[in-house]
Amino acid sequence: MSQNSMLAMILAGGRGSRLHDLTNKVAKPAVAYGGKYRIVDFPLSNCANSGIDVVGVLTQYESIELNSYVAAGGRWGLDTQDSGVYVLPPREKADANLDVYRGTADAISQNIDFIDSFSPEYLLILSGDHIYKMNYSKMLAYHKEHKADATIAVIPVPIKEASRFGIMNTDEADRIVEFEEKPANPKSNLASMGIYIFTWKTLRKLLIADVKKTDSSHDFGKDIIPALLAEGKGVFAYKFEGYWKDVGTIDSLWEANMDLLNPDNALDLSDPTWKIYTEDVIALPQYIGANASISNAYVTQGCVISGEVRNSVLFTNSKVGEGAKVIDSVLMPGAVVEDGATVIRALVANDITVGKNAVVGSADSEHIELVAKKVKGAE
Repeated sequence: MSQNSMLAMILAGGRGSRLHDLTNKVAKPAVAYGGKYRIVDFPLSNCANSGIDVVGVLTQYESIELNSYVAAGGRWGLDTQDSGVYVLPPREKADANLDVYRGTADAISQNIDFIDSFSPEYLLILSGDHIYKMNYSKMLAYHKEHKADATIAVIPVPIKEASRFGIMNTDEADRIVEFEEKPANPKSNLASMGIYIFTWKTLRKLLIADVKKTDSSHDFGKDIIPALLAEGKGVFAYKFEGYWKDVGTIDSLWEANMDLLNPDNALDLSDPTWKIYTEDVIALPQYIGANASISNAYVTQGCVISGEVRNSVLFTNSKVGEGAKVIDSVLMPGAVVEDGATVIRALVANDITVGKNAVVGSADSEHIELVAKKVKGAE
């Protein structure tokens, strides 16, 4: 265990249905982001950088690729004698047909024995589908300072968007006095980031009690946090300052990639003091053709560009042919835009080809077009 006696559990079992075809065969946390990363790289790297050396990753839907990916703990320096990344699929049948967790709290309840085997004093619970950098050891120091039973990381959001989130209402001392799940008329704009620190002894008792409740949703937001508040426990809001993005939709995933093109981007993936570790993919350097035109682009290794790329993000081994145009778009790993094709305000999925002279997307579209099937070239 780490010097902080805190173990981390990453909830990486979301279905990710709003990402449509991107998550048909791949778990949401395994979806690619930022040229060469995967979404799950962020919580895992944050754990490694924060000095947390034991991490459980709770998976369920389409988890084969995710399981094999996170099991290689060496990518994050979590493969020593005293550290490790543990893949934890569901162990109990929640219903007759599916081996799934009934809720976020149930995912932890099913793994009480695993957690107990490390005898942690504190438990950090993380969502596996957000893009951000965060020092969890600072949050733990805050938790200890306030002698809290639970500490919830929050971030201010525009009040008009607050109804999309779990909202924390606090007093002057940042003690949470009320939790509202997606309220129609929010009283504050402090949104839960899905990052919790619990004193394990307190949480363990609540989880055991919750398992026995037939009317419970077995969810942290709907059941566990309200139970703590009802008992008058110390629940505090930890205000996070920095970049944080929920990439649960095609539009938000596209936006998070586009944010990398901003020179003042707060995420700063090149920061040597807080590295985001990922798989080391073997690929050739970028090749920029004699007739290529590139402006405000994020181009990763292995890319071959012979056409025009403007205000776009190109992932590993993507290709843009002669006379092709990629504008305000994201090409995921292995995507190919053939000669003369045009891609505008679109996200082209892994290994998908846009055929010669084809046109996808529109500069006037309200939403980003997902290209997840081969586009036949124009004759």
